[in-house]
Amino acid sequence: MKTPYGKECKFYYGDYARGHATQECRLLANNSESEKWFPALCQTCPVPDILRVNQCPQLHLYARVDKTLFGLSKKVVVEGFCERYFLETHDLRAGCGHCHELDLEEFEIADS
Repeated sequence: MKTPYGKECKFYYGDYARGHATQECRLLANNSESEKWFPALCQTCPVPDILRVNQCPQLHLYARVDKTLFGLSKKVVVEGFCERYFLETHDLRAGCGHCHELDLEEFEIADS
């Protein structure tokens, strides 16, 4: 579903049918330690860009709303984990670095 700022995100949910005005981020709703989510966070959220670049099904994202350096504003902080190799993913756009090597090996075997 598209966020209020026009980016496609599988975690954003908006229901505007029959007079409803429900908006939520289902990724942040799973984290009880996060600050409260509000729609303006979608403007600077890195999750839609990460999902667009890295479509690895083994990548599991964790997000939370944090205050910025001086506490005047809030932002979404995202961490990732590879479910296949049980590794913390430091570069979420590239993934863990192992899953795609395995996929390439399977592709090369299939071509032979």
